[in-house]
Amino acid sequence: MQDSFFSFLVDNLQLFLTYTGFANASFGHIAMILMGLIFIFLAIRYEFEPMLLIPIGFGMLIGNIPFKDVGLQIGLYEEGSVLNYLYHGVRNGWYPPLIFLGIGAMTDFSALISNPKLMLIGAAAQFGIFGAYITALQLGFDPSQAAAIGIIGGADGPTAIFLSSKLAPNLMGAIAVSAYSYMALVPVIQPPFMRLLTTKKERLIHMKAPRVVSSTEKMIFPVIGLLLTCFLVPSGLPLLGMLFFGNLLKESGVTRRLAETARGPLIDIVTILLGVTVGASTQATQFLTFNSIKIFGLGAFSFIIATCTGVLFVKFFNLFLKKENKINPLIGNAGVSAVPDSARISQVVGAEYDSSNYLLMHAMGPNVAGVIGSAVAAGILLGFLG
Repeated sequence: MQDSFFSFLVDNLQLFLTYTGFANASFGHIAMILMGLIFIFLAIRYEFEPMLLIPIGFGMLIGNIPFKDVGLQIGLYEEGSVLNYLYHGVRNGWYPPLIFLGIGAMTDFSALISNPKLMLIGAAAQFGIFGAYITALQLGFDPSQAAAIGIIGGADGPTAIFLSSKLAPNLMGAIAVSAYSYMALVPVIQPPFMRLLTTKKERLIHMKAPRVVSSTEKMIFPVIGLLLTCFLVPSGLPLLGMLFFGNLLKESGVTRRLAETARGPLIDIVTILLGVTVGASTQATQFLTFNSIKIFGLGAFSFIIATCTGVLFVKFFNLFLKKENKINPLIGNAGVSAVPDSARISQVVGAEYDSSNYLLMHAMGPNVAGVIGSAVAAGILLGFLG
């Protein structure tokens, strides 16, 4: 009797052990868990986009806990699991427009309204998207996949998720993590190229103070912006419509509660859900492929090209401007839509050479233009390839 009971305990213990993470772990799971820990470390130690990297990093830990696949419905890719339901917001493109609503409600377009030519810098920075698109085609990706990869160059995570959900859902995990990684690494990637492509004389350019923008102009801008961009690129409506709607909530002055909700609790909740589920989508069995490595490389290439194109465009544009109207090329990096981090980098690098040169208010112009530009670029690609 005792022997049979002991045998029963041993058999059940052995069965239990087969269900543990220790028994089902692979090298891939350990590698992705380490990557998640690195993301969390960078967010806490160096404050690299902690609002993004901590949810994504912890999501990587969640998504890479090994388990025995016996229909327990706990994994993100298992139909009917809680994580799978939350992931619908990423896979079906629900979360990005809500993020854009919050961005619109917290964005001040005054710098762009006061100096509309800064829009051109935001447009120039989008060349990184199309450069990476062409390169991805050469590396064997189909046109839809190449377009989804190229949008990483806009340094706009929500737009990258939205476009990949429509054009390349099988690559969404790698594209989303790559996009958010490079957004977080703006302070590391951009400054060397900004210094490389500018002279000391150019870095010392002082720009004229922007004019004061009236509240009427601020209220009219989102309406005109919506009509112009969406009549031109209707496929960008989900992102651009919510962006300009959020901005009107902010600028109208009569919907403060709605604006505060959009830029506060709503965007915080969506950011948490998006970050955790994007991180969890890096499940080793689905994520660790050669294509993922190529996507990370193409993402870096796209982001570098976007940064360099923005700076070089300002240098070219200055050839046609009077001395008193010249633009400091250090704000060219802000043409990507990593708001407001890339604008802060313009200020930080400029202050290294002249502490009295206040570039932040000028850099916000191309920075918010980059948000619009990346959404327009995504709309163009979706219109042609969707």
